[in-house]
Amino acid sequence: MSERDGAAAVRDEVVAARRIVVKVGSSSLTTAAGGLDADRVDALVDVLAKFLEGAGDAEGKEIVLVSSGAIAAGLAPLGLEKRPRDLARQQAAASVGQGLLVARYTASFARYGRRVGQVLLTTDDTSRRAHYRNATRTLDQLLAMGAVPIVNENDTVATDEIRFGDNDRLAALVAHLVRADLLVLLSDVDGLYDGDPRTPGTSRIAEVTGPKDLDGVSIGSAGRSGVGTGGMVTKVEAARIAAAAGVPVVLTSASRAGDALLGRPTGTYFHRTGRRSADRLLWLAHASAPRGALTLDDGAVRAVVERRTSLLPAGISAVEGEFTAGDPVELRDTEGRAVARGLVNFDAKEIPRLLGRSTRELARELGPAYEREVVHRDDLVVLHP
Repeated sequence: MSERDGAAAVRDEVVAARRIVVKVGSSSLTTAAGGLDADRVDALVDVLAKFLEGAGDAEGKEIVLVSSGAIAAGLAPLGLEKRPRDLARQQAAASVGQGLLVARYTASFARYGRRVGQVLLTTDDTSRRAHYRNATRTLDQLLAMGAVPIVNENDTVATDEIRFGDNDRLAALVAHLVRADLLVLLSDVDGLYDGDPRTPGTSRIAEVTGPKDLDGVSIGSAGRSGVGTGGMVTKVEAARIAAAAGVPVVLTSASRAGDALLGRPTGTYFHRTGRRSADRLLWLAHASAPRGALTLDDGAVRAVVERRTSLLPAGISAVEGEFTAGDPVELRDTEGRAVARGLVNFDAKEIPRLLGRSTRELARELGPAYEREVVHRDDLVVLHP
């Protein structure tokens, strides 16, 4: 539905939302030259603080803030004119900028008597059971104690293999992790348009009820500022992930955050398209970086994809990569297409002698520890039904 088609006066699900994840991009917090813009940070905090406290009979909200800006904030202090391409200098900038970012939020929220808590995540922290449970407990406890969690990717230590890649996707996954009622994505654009918003005749898309609503829509891939990693593509993908997990999404500009949280028809509203699923399966599908791959025969593919069974060694024909028990791996068909992803129960070096053999045979030869699945169905997500 485009802007000219109209929209409801108030978005009821937004108004009713109690726990909200708000994501803000680098361009909304920093200057074009790099460095934090204190006025912009304060303006955002002014809006969020009103909803934290509530008004009149309205109960205050719980807000988790996923904030980009660490690398951008570190550019000017390190004398960098633009975001570096190499990982080492990005990490150096993040190391300097993350402290500045959290210090700015700490001071800004303190004006309202609110404390903040820093939570830095990598995909490695969130695709493993024990780690994501710890993340959940930490975020829940911060909210219970009235603090505002400030979440960011741990750019200082993350390698290419364990990075989320952009904070839009991180925000969608955090929204599911904390069982949020709403995700708000803030950037320098006031919504999703049916073309380049700078081109005359384009319209803002007010609502998206499902993927078909975006058929034929050209979505730009780059942001305007040059200090962040995302663009409209990553925001739409994040909205799709969250909506499919049962979390509605509002995509709008940081300057309209107040209207968005009030449920006014600003930006683009993505209706929920699915139900909540097991936390680790969403992380596994969208946040994990496979450390290797297992090739399945046709029978094993049917069993895993259609019957949703566990993967047994008898159905595996090949293994590649270096991984240890508990790592995420891709499950591929005979043509090399990834059909599923799962947490493996064996080290890579153990699997070659298991290939094509029954668990009973393996137990007799190698011991009872080998009478088990290579990937259990509870730790497996199908990518292409």
